[in-house]
Amino acid sequence: MKIAIYGREFNDSVLPFAQEVFQVLQAHRVEVIIYANFYQFLQKKVKFEQTPATFQTHQDLLNGVDMVLSLGGDGTLLDTIALIRNAMIPVVGINLGRLGFLASINKSEIALAIKALVEGEYTLDKRVVLSLESDNKLFTDENFALNDITIHRRDNSAMMIIHAYMNGEFVNSYWADGLIIATPTGSTAYSLSCGGPIIFPNAKSFVITPIAPHNLNVRPVIVPDDVVLTFEIEARSKKFLLSCDSRTETVDRSVKVTISKSNFEVNLVRLNNESYLKTLRNKLLWGIDTRNY
Repeated sequence: MKIAIYGREFNDSVLPFAQEVFQVLQAHRVEVIIYANFYQFLQKKVKFEQTPATFQTHQDLLNGVDMVLSLGGDGTLLDTIALIRNAMIPVVGINLGRLGFLASINKSEIALAIKALVEGEYTLDKRVVLSLESDNKLFTDENFALNDITIHRRDNSAMMIIHAYMNGEFVNSYWADGLIIATPTGSTAYSLSCGGPIIFPNAKSFVITPIAPHNLNVRPVIVPDDVVLTFEIEARSKKFLLSCDSRTETVDRSVKVTISKSNFEVNLVRLNNESYLKTLRNKLLWGIDTRNY
């Protein structure tokens, strides 16, 4: 089995867990290939039995990699998705951060989790992806998002007016600080913090969630995932921010943005002892009220 490892620099307090990952992989005789920049960070902090192979680009992952293991939090896993792109290689995250909705493996369960991966005790959880199109080819070949695409004002200027259209039909003009277009996967991220609903991963829908809307009767809207959404910006500021997950660009207000479902999906690995409802209960602390016991 060949597993690629992706990660970013992290606090030294979690180094023992990173060391455990590589020791357990070595014990299971897994062939490891590490993201080159991450290996530069690790090589003086983690002991390796032998010098591992490294990779740098999306293309390098196409050479027989069975799975990509992300070491970090949800942000690190989103970076991993940007690297995998449309290759459909299964990805799983070990949570060395805080909340960890996507990076679902707890650092206290590393040995058991890797054993399950090696023995094939998991399923693939297919997640839809948003695709962004614009006249000036924003984000080039990373113009997609697993969680959300966000339109946001750039500075402390007045609020934006975002004119939204669905399949060419006018929906609404949002007077707000911005707008979040989230997948079911992203419904538990930024959208949730702005009052959006939780959507189950297999629901064929997206949610449009306004950020601090001026009109309080403007609420999040769930739309089918087979529609094409178009947005035009009106604002005092000449620029606005556009984000695809953790990637952000500054964009001229004249740019028209089109968002739709991508032609590929992301394969998240779900261990057999995990479920979406269990993740919700654990991460959102459902049932913590002592009256439930």
